[in-house]
Amino acid sequence: MALRLGDDDPDFTAQTTEGEINFYNYIGNGWGILFSHPADYTPVCTTELGAVAKLKPEFDKRNTKVIVLSVDPLDSHAGWVSDINETQNTIVNFPIIADADKKVSTLYDMIHPNANNNFTVRSVFIVGPDKKVKLIITYPASTGRNFDEILRVFDSLQLTANYSVATPVNWKHGEDCVVAPAIATADIPAKFPKGYKLVKPYLRYTPQPNLN
Repeated sequence: MALRLGDDDPDFTAQTTEGEINFYNYIGNGWGILFSHPADYTPVCTTELGAVAKLKPEFDKRNTKVIVLSVDPLDSHAGWVSDINETQNTIVNFPIIADADKKVSTLYDMIHPNANNNFTVRSVFIVGPDKKVKLIITYPASTGRNFDEILRVFDSLQLTANYSVATPVNWKHGEDCVVAPAIATADIPAKFPKGYKLVKPYLRYTPQPNLN
């Protein structure tokens, strides 16, 4: 059965380029992001892994551990990592799962027969500290993932996990948020002392509450 938002994230133990890793232990009390690739030595994925390596400081700021999956074996991963480092001018700084038996791919429903019987689709899973699935995005093989968008989603998820707000269309860190519908307008000043703007009874904006 396919994973859905809010489901328990499947735990697993797998061989990776950094040794055997248990996923829950790896992310600890923080956040995790797992993203899959159809195979090693694919051009779009090579650019993606290079970009993710360069974004490590951004993931660290968000208390997030990155792990990658491909169905190819470890010896293939080693050669691919060398190519990524060379062509993308970086150093891969996260583990890549060797999922030749497709055990993890099956747990996460990454094999889509209508797309390809043999390879994983290009999916992104964000997992919260509560080990629940917070985000699932699946991309076609021809389209590179937008990691600026993924970081934006992390900012929204981490903000809304701690405050009674939602983030409106195209929101970016530092912009106004929407007060959750469950908060009565009369209660907003006590919960959001920075103030608010009433557009409609159901649409109330307030400055991002976790900024000074």
